Amino acid sequence: DVQLQASGGGLVQAGGSLRLSCAASGFTVRHYSIGWFRQVPGKERLGVSCISGDDGSTYYVDSVKGRFTISRDNAKNTVYLQIDTLRPEDTAVYYCATDRRRGCSLDSSDMDYWGRGTLVTVSS
Repeated sequence: DVQLQASGGGLVQAGGSLRLSCAASGFTVRHYSIGWFRQVPGKERLGVSCISGDDGSTYYVDSVKGRFTISRDNAKNTVYLQIDTLRPEDTAVYYCATDRRRGCSLDSSDMDYWGRGTLVTVSS
């Protein structure tokens, strides 16, 4: 039974940092890509970063490059999203997801499994 559980959100001031976690069960994250997505109420869910299976290549959308870092702990079967220099526009519900393929996709329509979101709120 594939499950993803996202956690680590919270309320932070602009310029602060958070580390989001995505704990997986029912499959091995080392072999499959995991993506992080975010959604603001009333808007579509957008991919921000992903890490590919096996070689662990990482991808970021331009708006988060240099501030977001995705990583993977194979022993804990968990993927992390380190978010630094937070901005008010980063406020959103963050989700992790997988399509159980090796290659990365930041298209939410490709994802088959989603974790429950974790809310990140950045105050100015």
